[in-house]
Amino acid sequence: MSTESRTPVPGSAVRALVGDARLAVDLVRGSDRREWWRLGLTAFGAFLATCFALAAGTVAAIPDGHPVRYTNGLLNGSGVRPGLVLALLLLLIPVLGFLGQATRIGAVHRDRRFAALRLTGATTQQVRTVAAFEAGVTCLVGSVAGLVGFLGVRAVLDAAQSGRSVLVWPTDIPVFWPGFVLVTLAMPLLATAAGVLALRRVASSPLGVFRRTRPPRSLKVYVLVAVLLVAGAGVAYVGSQEDLLMAAAFPAIVAGAVVLIGAGAVSAAGAASRFLGNRLVGRAQSPALLIAAGRLQSDPWAAARVHATVILITVVGVGFTGIRRIVLDALKGPNYAGNDTGFYESGFAAVGLTVLVALSIAMLGLAVGTAESLLTRRRALAAQYAAGVPRSVLRRALLVETALPLAPAVLLAGLGGLVIYAAYMPNGSSFPLLQPLLVPVAVYAACLLAAAASLPLLGRTLRPAELRHE
Repeated sequence: MSTESRTPVPGSAVRALVGDARLAVDLVRGSDRREWWRLGLTAFGAFLATCFALAAGTVAAIPDGHPVRYTNGLLNGSGVRPGLVLALLLLLIPVLGFLGQATRIGAVHRDRRFAALRLTGATTQQVRTVAAFEAGVTCLVGSVAGLVGFLGVRAVLDAAQSGRSVLVWPTDIPVFWPGFVLVTLAMPLLATAAGVLALRRVASSPLGVFRRTRPPRSLKVYVLVAVLLVAGAGVAYVGSQEDLLMAAAFPAIVAGAVVLIGAGAVSAAGAASRFLGNRLVGRAQSPALLIAAGRLQSDPWAAARVHATVILITVVGVGFTGIRRIVLDALKGPNYAGNDTGFYESGFAAVGLTVLVALSIAMLGLAVGTAESLLTRRRALAAQYAAGVPRSVLRRALLVETALPLAPAVLLAGLGGLVIYAAYMPNGSSFPLLQPLLVPVAVYAACLLAAAASLPLLGRTLRPAELRHE
């Protein structure tokens, strides 16, 4: 290629970007069934994120001293509405985790498609741009559907509440169109940025696609786990000191403690996967345990990526259950005799519902992540089955590779949640243990059920036809 052909032409970058966008749209239109599953789940995640963000914006738009009353006391109190807004925004965390799992479906097919693009003359940067546009277009469809659905539900509620003095939802608040449009466009932009970030370590060549791996983690991981857990406990303790911080800052303090403790537990999941994989490969007697140990050894941080959202929700669930028990027990004491506990109970019910919704989304993301893992390894699994490994052994191996790294992570998350509500507990009050410590057990069982939901897909991956490219 001559030097003149390399000289940038004014507007060439814009034309190249438009061409990449058109190619991304064409690839979406020509997707196969597996790709349509990925695109549909990605659009569904964008739909949920848009609805939650619009709901949070509507609640935040209620002015102080608003004369209209609502059936939910959390909407009436100006002091507690920020907490409700924060709860709605926290729902974006499991949704973003779900989006991350959905975008990994069919990675092998996309890798082949990227290699084909490289054969036609595309550069690695163009391949990344096409992938980012593809995610953005899909999320734009989901975001627009979320906006239309939210406005439709709002119109239905507005018609049902017409003429009533007490409203179920603040449909009396005018629609702030610039904000709604901004929220609708924010999700595709986030998805595009996430697509670029996910492909930052991926290099495409005409002969295929490969991923640059990091060197194995060393003792630094365990130091990071300890530092994050101690920092989270320290933040929770500082947040409990009313003489140091205002009560209005308590939700932000709790959120910081949750993030730090959750990050420590997620790091512990990766470290535990690596440790268990290295120890069990040479010592395992059970075939299912040996297969699972090999999987953990080859990719120890896969479990941490899949379980990250579940671990964060476990921290939140344990802390919430403990604080709820402490507050309700205190309201029944002699110092608060005669107080109406209905407001607090309704508030805790709303937050509990939020946690359950977040957990349901996280379980869906876990099931999608497990299914994606099966699709990625389908030829290796088919080869093992063809070599004589029973199907029951492969099923047990799938469950074991989920159960082993998740157990220490959930345990640490439960202890972290206990630290959060222990710091909140006033002096002289009883320390609840039974209900909060049942949360990690329930989450662990739900994760195993979510992993088991992908077992029917295992039977399809064991077909001899999967070996045709070997």
